[in-house]
Amino acid sequence: MKKSLLGNSGIEVSEIGLGCMSLPTDAAEASLIVEEAIAQGINYFDTADLYNKGRNEEVVGEALKRRRQDIVLATKVGNQWDVDTDEVKWNPTKAYIKQQIHSSLKRLQTDYIDLYQLHGGMISDDTEETIDAFEELKKEGLIRAYGISSIRPNVINRFLDKSNVASIMMQYSLLDRRPEELLDVIGQAGKSVVTRGTLAKGLLTGEGLRRADKMDGYLNYSSADLKVTLEKLLEIHDNLHALALQNVLEHDTIASVVAGASSADQIKSTIKAYETPVTSEQIKEAKALTRQDIYQEHRE
Repeated sequence: MKKSLLGNSGIEVSEIGLGCMSLPTDAAEASLIVEEAIAQGINYFDTADLYNKGRNEEVVGEALKRRRQDIVLATKVGNQWDVDTDEVKWNPTKAYIKQQIHSSLKRLQTDYIDLYQLHGGMISDDTEETIDAFEELKKEGLIRAYGISSIRPNVINRFLDKSNVASIMMQYSLLDRRPEELLDVIGQAGKSVVTRGTLAKGLLTGEGLRRADKMDGYLNYSSADLKVTLEKLLEIHDNLHALALQNVLEHDTIASVVAGASSADQIKSTIKAYETPVTSEQIKEAKALTRQDIYQEHRE
């Protein structure tokens, strides 16, 4: 498994990371998946305080506590949930971030977080206050680096301009190429992108066509367009999973593809796809078949 530097943080992350949101809530079952990920060379694990109202952090912490020095642990903050309801409020304030990290540290059974990410963001936020919170946490040794998870160009540009973020998490795949307008800018700023949604809800896997039959299109692809596009991509490479991963990893700004898994077999499938050869010409052909849309909102 190749590793990449995460921005200017000095942290090295595996090119495939484990997105922990899909892990079972049973700690023993989750541990089996995490152990398989580590055995396959994955060192980057991404969770969030919001997932299962903190339960996901608990199972991740239990699974990784004996391997803490071997892994890179990332979590997120900013969504304040009500323990008794499904209500979630956006809270990027300094007070909340500096309070919530202690809850995450306890659940994760660690005394520091490698990458602490703002789980969203709006242009109306007091960004300087949020940045101050992260910078103070770095000075206190509670985090090694910080980043944001956002697909809003105005928010991303503000953090690139005003902060020392190491990374930006963005949804990016062959079927959602909107981040491409920002990749060079992010890379030139010395930052990295970690991706989510790279398999497009399973559409870019061996089950892609079957899944497409059950979906009413995807983003700007109509149902008919989606099926035709997947069929043409399969003519380029018979392993959509491999094509999807290598297409994203081809850009130098991408440090890691964060892929979810709810079983050890899914980890093995992702690693097999990662190790399957894909040529630059095949990637070029795949891009020619897919849409290069841009973000229409949150630009000002």
